[in-house]
Amino acid sequence: MDHNDKEELERASPKSSRIQTRSILDLITSNRRTTFGFIVLLSLFFFGLTAPFLATMNPYSQNLSNGYRPPFWVHGGSFSNILGTDSLGRDLYSRLLYGFGIALYVAVVSAFSVAIIGTAIGLIAGYYRGLVDAIVSRVVDMWMAFPPVLLSITLILILGNLLNNVILAIVLVDWTRFTRVIRGEVFNIREKEFITSAKSLGFSNLRIIWQEVLPNVLPLVIILVTLEMSIAITVEVLLGFVGLGVPPGTPSWGLMIAEGLPYLQVDPWPTLIPLSIVILVVVGINLLGDGLRDRLDPRLQVVPR
Repeated sequence: MDHNDKEELERASPKSSRIQTRSILDLITSNRRTTFGFIVLLSLFFFGLTAPFLATMNPYSQNLSNGYRPPFWVHGGSFSNILGTDSLGRDLYSRLLYGFGIALYVAVVSAFSVAIIGTAIGLIAGYYRGLVDAIVSRVVDMWMAFPPVLLSITLILILGNLLNNVILAIVLVDWTRFTRVIRGEVFNIREKEFITSAKSLGFSNLRIIWQEVLPNVLPLVIILVTLEMSIAITVEVLLGFVGLGVPPGTPSWGLMIAEGLPYLQVDPWPTLIPLSIVILVVVGINLLGDGLRDRLDPRLQVVPR
């Protein structure tokens, strides 16, 4: 392909639908939702990665004589257990920190695994259409006919209570979400002028998908990845709450909430503290996804008259 061909393809490509070069700071501060959500996500990464260094005690260590300790700001609390202890005398602060690590691991691995699988299938189905799209669409429709929560629980019952099995269950359930959205977006992109120009220049289908289609769906992929992280955390918490996520005793937020629930009237802190953290993290990441959608989704951009 000579220089003139490259210029022709560049003129045909919709620059407005690509991720434009912008400073990270400008994107983060574009609106309050994005700023707050980014702070929450950054906190998730920070506490999740530094939990072994910030924890003051072994999160699994039990001391029955030290159970039901309230946080330090409540009468009877102490700075030795700043967030108190649970019914078994385990330090809530240390367990909460290690819960950040579990939530981060589940969110990142699940979201990116779902993104890779769902985006790849969506790109192929949306671009090639025909029989390929028909088969993918039928499989997606049948798979999405099952209630997600029920399907996740069924998969965990089959696979067993292990953290990696939780991630596998999330991936097996949620890949259809990515596939449907990306497939629909590729349907629209496939009819654009720059795709026709690429075909006329002799580009192969795989090259067009990789170099022209994929960059134009990346903003949507980023948004979906962000939202999928909050979904993955929610699913892990729900499965842990019903005793199907991780092995008993693991410092998972969902398991912590479930373990503290029977003692709610005696000592509400082992339930209220992790529950508050879950709500904050999930809402924050969802707000980040909404804010990024406003900035990155070309369909929501206002075109000046």
